[in-house]
Amino acid sequence: MMKKILILVVALQFAGCAELQNVVNQVSQNTGLSEEQIGNGLRAALDNGIKNQVSKLTATDGFYKNDLVKIMLPAELQAVDNGLRKIGLGNLADEGIKALNRAAEDAVKTATPIFVDAVKDMTFADAKNILLGDQNAATSYLQVKTTDNLTTSFSPVIENSFSKVGADKIWSNLIGRYNSIPFVNKVDPDLTKYVTNQALKGVFTMIEVEEKGIREKASLRTSALLKQVFALQDNK
Repeated sequence: MMKKILILVVALQFAGCAELQNVVNQVSQNTGLSEEQIGNGLRAALDNGIKNQVSKLTATDGFYKNDLVKIMLPAELQAVDNGLRKIGLGNLADEGIKALNRAAEDAVKTATPIFVDAVKDMTFADAKNILLGDQNAATSYLQVKTTDNLTTSFSPVIENSFSKVGADKIWSNLIGRYNSIPFVNKVDPDLTKYVTNQALKGVFTMIEVEEKGIREKASLRTSALLKQVFALQDNK
């Protein structure tokens, strides 16, 4: 019976509000979970993703030593990296990469309040769509709700962080040394924009890791409510 009801919810996702509400009522009646409990369960799952994964990115080497999100050089700077290594300046190139990652680690510290607001604003309709949606539905929800605000938040922090961690001097020196090599094409990249985009990509990558874990492994559902709510997904 449970499976039939949940399949019907998916089928009617784009139906009229009145019809959809009737289906939602049936789900609540047949699972013993209220709309509020289902919503709270999904909010808890998103909170776990933020707490367990995003917070890791703010630590020293949170980006730099995480192969899933480590920020490498943009395509236009690969020539810089290769050129400097050819003339024995590999250590300088490595420091440049590390500086980009340090700036991202610094910027992500501003992300949590933005995510918290997005989670608080989640409606029951949002929760239902996440629960019965694709494996990355929660991550996609946060991307839609937070990307603009995160971009606005990250950019000035990354720009300031470049100065704080010395990235501005490192990259000024690095690019200057490269541009002084005879016959190379001069470069002047917008590193703030690049690192902002890469930091955002890293954040959502780690949230998706947490979401996949909760969806696939019952052992990661750390509360009775999470177990109950995601049992609905298991039976869909």
